[in-house]
Amino acid sequence: MIYIFRRNEVIRMRPHDLRETLKKFLSYMGNHRFLFLLIGILVAISALGNLLGTYMIRPVINEIPTRNIPQILRSIRTMALIFAIGVAAAFGYTQLMALGAQKVVQDIRRDLFRQAQRFPVSVFDTRPHGELMSCFTNDVDTISDALNNSFAMMIQSLIQMIGTLVILFILNARLTWIVVIFYFFMFLYIRYSSHKSKQYFSDQQHELGRMNGFIEEMMTGQKVVKVFNHEKANQKTFDTMNRHLKQSSRTAVSYAQSMIPMVVSLSYVNYALVSVIGGYMVLNHTSDIGSLASYLVFVRQAAMPINQFTQQGTIVLSALAGAERIFEYMSIEPEVDSGQATLVNVKEENGKLVQTPEHTGKWAWAHPRENGLELVPLRGDVQLHDVYFGYTKKQMILHGINVHAHAGEKIAFVGATGAGKTTITNLINRFYDVDQGSITYDGIDVRLIKKDDLRRSIAMVLQDTHLFTGTIMENIRYGKLDATDAECIAAAKLANADSFIRRMPKGYQTILKSDGANLSAGQRQLLAIARAAVADPPVLILDEATSSIDTRTEKLIEKGMNHLMNGRTVFTIAHRLSTVRNADLIIVLDHGRIVEQGSHEELVAKDGVYHKLYTGMFELS
Repeated sequence: MIYIFRRNEVIRMRPHDLRETLKKFLSYMGNHRFLFLLIGILVAISALGNLLGTYMIRPVINEIPTRNIPQILRSIRTMALIFAIGVAAAFGYTQLMALGAQKVVQDIRRDLFRQAQRFPVSVFDTRPHGELMSCFTNDVDTISDALNNSFAMMIQSLIQMIGTLVILFILNARLTWIVVIFYFFMFLYIRYSSHKSKQYFSDQQHELGRMNGFIEEMMTGQKVVKVFNHEKANQKTFDTMNRHLKQSSRTAVSYAQSMIPMVVSLSYVNYALVSVIGGYMVLNHTSDIGSLASYLVFVRQAAMPINQFTQQGTIVLSALAGAERIFEYMSIEPEVDSGQATLVNVKEENGKLVQTPEHTGKWAWAHPRENGLELVPLRGDVQLHDVYFGYTKKQMILHGINVHAHAGEKIAFVGATGAGKTTITNLINRFYDVDQGSITYDGIDVRLIKKDDLRRSIAMVLQDTHLFTGTIMENIRYGKLDATDAECIAAAKLANADSFIRRMPKGYQTILKSDGANLSAGQRQLLAIARAAVADPPVLILDEATSSIDTRTEKLIEKGMNHLMNGRTVFTIAHRLSTVRNADLIIVLDHGRIVEQGSHEELVAKDGVYHKLYTGMFELS
């Protein structure tokens, strides 16, 4: 058992369920069955060409004593033709294999990305993002490498191993039993060495994982390391880990790397023994010299396909292990969407709403009923009815939450970290579904609304903004893909981002990379606000939307934010209580329960939890 190390990661070399993984992998190859059938034929021709060409040494040498030059030349031409066909077949299958490998990898990568787009949010919340990225990079690359370099070679080596034994028995059955015995010893040592190296590579995997985790932590936290002068202590810890890794790696690699030299050494002993015994048989006229010459060439080559098969087999198993990880992600149940109500354009005719394909600026929910399709005007009225929810069944986060946000109202959630503020907004968006109770949107249970349409009607500005590689204009347009440049600029002005954008080197066409690393945290959040503004949604969720904006900038955008929130239902989460003073309703949460609610003035007058938070007697932590 051998492990491959790439990009600070240990790649599992053998799948847990080889049969099932191979079945799924072959189904992808089956999509291009005719191409791989042609590749298989060419591989077989190449392998047999090498075997038959070597076998032709026998008639050539046997004709030399007869001095039958024409027959010798015919045999040489036949041998040359066989080798030429083998070379042409080898060239053909390598070129076709490159094409076939990329087709398979393209299909796998396409299906993995398509499935990832359908993952529930819980998958991204509970699994490291690097794990999924590793599937797209390391695992897919390993599959590509195996298909390009190892798959055909492994088949060819297998054909050559079997073919070599068959021809050896044809040439001299008695001598071949010696070869079979040495084959047995070769495979015995390969099995022993693989078993031993597997144990030590497991130790190496553990040590490498510890060291890579330590390195990643230290590289990420370099500022903290330097501030507290922790370089020497870190170096000492690293040296200890590095020493343990060296010790486990040395033993593991010593076993793994001994396989090929041992197989070659056994083949040399085998060759020498067969040469002596074969020569004795020729002298006793129990074998001809041509057969012996051809036989010895085959014996000399016998170790090569074994070594190749062992090496390429390890790489193929590594690829299948990577494929197994990919298929595990593909098997994750996609986000369930049982909703039927959709968001449609409407217009008013004779005092009634009528659905229309034209963009009218008026929207309604097309809600299927028993007596037909009901068009419910999109207003932005959101209500939570006695909602209970927990990310796990053992630990509930929300307990009996009742909130009614009338259309156009601004609702603010305040409370300590972990109180359940963001969880409520996740439920409104249906990133998760409630365990008990319900959430209605314009009187319709959100579970009856198609998720795409539900989320199209809601815009979010998150605390952790994310910008994509592309121009500033493209990042703003991400909120509404069919928005014009004028609409994007108007949204930027609304968020008070227009002035700093125009000061950028290329204005709205400035390229952003690395999540907007060339912008300040406040500027990134302004673009996130502009992205929400261009979507023009009836419901807006602001999750710490101004947390990275200084007080001066906050004042500058307050007017624009008021314009943005005007006429919309707004749910805002804030630690900075000054930003929620103008909310129509402030809800104070504590451990998933509503402990107070009311306007700012009402809550301050109560002299309760909110008053203590506002006056600084309690901390929002």
